[in-house]
Amino acid sequence: MTRDNEVEPILNANYTEASPFSYGAGHIRANQAMDPGLVYDLTVNDYLNFLCALGYNETQLATFSDTSYECPSKPISLSDFNYPSITVPKFSGLITLSRRVKNVGSPSTYKLRTRKPTGVSVYVKPERLEFNKVGEEKTFSVTLKGKKIKGIKDYVFGELIWSDNKHQVRSPIVVKWL
Repeated sequence: MTRDNEVEPILNANYTEASPFSYGAGHIRANQAMDPGLVYDLTVNDYLNFLCALGYNETQLATFSDTSYECPSKPISLSDFNYPSITVPKFSGLITLSRRVKNVGSPSTYKLRTRKPTGVSVYVKPERLEFNKVGEEKTFSVTLKGKKIKGIKDYVFGELIWSDNKHQVRSPIVVKWL
């Protein structure tokens, strides 16, 4: 649970306990932001594929790209959009998605820690990422598996944290059952 300066639960504007939707990922620490270690790097094609998944056609896509772009023939899952947050708004009990991170720091090995959303198991492969140079990219898969717990009707939250003991790269996990 996230706490305020008085070690009490953070409250939202209605003075009820806040969720990650209210408090986000925390305060920006400028010095740490200058040396993040890893980033979820998105290309123009990633954004165009995202628009394809939303149903944009080639004419509409042309407004976002200097060149013509044809959507991939294989349907794209929005859950695989290479965004730091992992959000599954219609969770049916099992999903596997992938993410890609780029090393923007010195060579290092990152180990995984997870905080599981209530009722959901989190499996990540691999659980360790070794980077030998700047600019190197690694892909990992995340499988969320669970059974709906009676009484849970809203979102549940968790997180993945990649750490090399100098950097902490946090990815929120947000799940809402069907």
